[in-house]
Amino acid sequence: MGQLYIVATPIGNPEDITLRAIRILGEADVVICEERRQGSTLLKKLGITPRQLISLNEHNETEQAATLVQRMLLGESMALISDAGTPVFADPGAELIRQAVEMGITVTTVPGASSLMALLSLLDTKLERFVYVGFLSRSPQERRQELQRFLRLNLPLVIMDTPYRLSSLLEDIEKTAGKNRRLTLGLNLTQPGEQVVRGTVAEIRRMVQGRKAEFILLLH
Repeated sequence: MGQLYIVATPIGNPEDITLRAIRILGEADVVICEERRQGSTLLKKLGITPRQLISLNEHNETEQAATLVQRMLLGESMALISDAGTPVFADPGAELIRQAVEMGITVTTVPGASSLMALLSLLDTKLERFVYVGFLSRSPQERRQELQRFLRLNLPLVIMDTPYRLSSLLEDIEKTAGKNRRLTLGLNLTQPGEQVVRGTVAEIRRMVQGRKAEFILLLH
């Protein structure tokens, strides 16, 4: 019987890959990625030539997972990666793991880069607990309603979204949490031009107005 490895890859800087991850990706019979083009580009940057590259995403996960599990049962080892960072965390893969576990296949993590842990490691205040909100609704009205519900928990909130929604998300946060609520915003972490911005919602809105960047933020 084969094995499934959940392999973390860099979130920006290609040097942020562990020695174990490089070995596993080179030895695996199959590397599973979200999109073949992005997966191939990432592996090329890392100097890794996979034996086989197969895509698994939100559109084909259920059907593809069943096929991959059957191959693992026949002895093939596989490594799951995401486009960047730690797989399954806000990315596809949970269904593949569920089916693998049900069939008795060993699932092993190969930890490494994570945008969440990268941001938390940069905080200038002690954080004992928080709520991971992840990606909110695309609808501004629904997004504000979700924010209001989470704010009632009275805990720090970690929020992610796509680069082009940064400005609109900050606007919604100001409308629901107030302009004086403190934020820590990580922009393009580990990449050239990395920036960590600390301040009130109003201050940060002025600083990044109209900017598009990979980001993760903590609403204190």
